[in-house]
Amino acid sequence: MKPHRSPEFSRQLPSPHHPNPRVSSNPPTHHPSSPPPSNPNSQTIASPINLLLFALLLILVYYRLRPTPPPTLAKPAPPIVFRTFTPPTLKPYNGENNMPVYLAVNGKVFDVSAGRNFYGPGGPYENFAGRDASRGLACGSFDEDMLTKDLQGPLDDLKGLGAEEWEAMRGWEERFQEKYLVVGKLVAVGDEEAKKEDGGKK
Repeated sequence: MKPHRSPEFSRQLPSPHHPNPRVSSNPPTHHPSSPPPSNPNSQTIASPINLLLFALLLILVYYRLRPTPPPTLAKPAPPIVFRTFTPPTLKPYNGENNMPVYLAVNGKVFDVSAGRNFYGPGGPYENFAGRDASRGLACGSFDEDMLTKDLQGPLDDLKGLGAEEWEAMRGWEERFQEKYLVVGKLVAVGDEEAKKEDGGKK
């Protein structure tokens, strides 16, 4: 007589000739070539942005801690001595040969070296450099005819100028006084002040 098996018991025990398809007989395989899992913290620290910020920090620290050289004071400009000029002694101050640029307006001699591009060699007012520019500025003319030809003779007395021309010349004079230094006065050759100037140099 065959033993009696319950249906439930027969379903739980699979046949030895038919293994359970749910259970794999192959052991788990390991792939040695696969890289180990990366550390997210190391990637965050070595990111390009952090490296750039670190480099900037090093530069700031360097410029903050580096020794600074002592400040060098600029050489003061030589003092300007107010002196008396005559037309011949004023003429060399025309900007050539590294000379300053002087010109005279209404008896005052101005140092216009700061405006060398205008009054120095090659400038639009170069004819006035080292000369008495009073008549030319009054008439608004840059021609050499406006200049005194005889440097040994008397100064231009500005005769023949009208009221508008006098006003124009005084306007130039005020403009120069605001912008440039007065370095002397212009007198004729043989003037007493010129003789004193020459006597002081001897």
